[in-house]
Amino acid sequence: MEKLSKIKRIFNRIYYNLFIERFKKKIDHNFVQNYYRWDLINYLSNKYNYKYYLEIGCDDDQLFSKIEIENKFGVDPVSGGNIRKSSDIFFSENKLNFDLVFVDGLHECVQVKRDILNSLKFLNNNGIVLVHDCLPDKLSKQAVPRYRNVWNGDVWKAIVDLRCRNNIEIHTCNIDQGIAIIQNKTNTDTLKLDKKIDKLKFKDFFHNHKTYMRVISLDDFKKKF
Repeated sequence: MEKLSKIKRIFNRIYYNLFIERFKKKIDHNFVQNYYRWDLINYLSNKYNYKYYLEIGCDDDQLFSKIEIENKFGVDPVSGGNIRKSSDIFFSENKLNFDLVFVDGLHECVQVKRDILNSLKFLNNNGIVLVHDCLPDKLSKQAVPRYRNVWNGDVWKAIVDLRCRNNIEIHTCNIDQGIAIIQNKTNTDTLKLDKKIDKLKFKDFFHNHKTYMRVISLDDFKKKF
């Protein structure tokens, strides 16, 4: 992830707090210790014998290097993976289908939503899309424009938006900064919002995150998947 200069961080923080939101409370998500995204992926891969894996956003291959699926494709315009393109260009040219897609690219709602929807178009039957950074614990870690180097972004808003659709099934597992599990299936718990996505604030997330994100434990995840 690109490092921000000190001046840029200060400017974006002032802008965000003046014109977007100020909120000081923090969520204790109580993430499962010592169980990470690669553990979740390897669990699914071993259980379902997945053969085709796609990763959107590879950074320094912290995840991509640990994946042991036979055919793996890592898309990043800057570093890591094995395909040097933006995700939009990749999907516009792609001819393959995948069993498992991990979305961890630009952590801004509009792009995350587009990456998810594009991933679902190229998903094999019974395939799964996973999305990282879905459970920020405080306002600064999800602020856009970004003013922290350690940053989840507003990925959560993309998940909330898609939870309102009746043809996409989504849960969020309480591990490793929050990982959404998305399937091309009938939504068995369609979310009803009382405000538009672009009006949601971190304060709303703080009070409603378990419902918004349909949070499940690791044990419940393994019972469902």
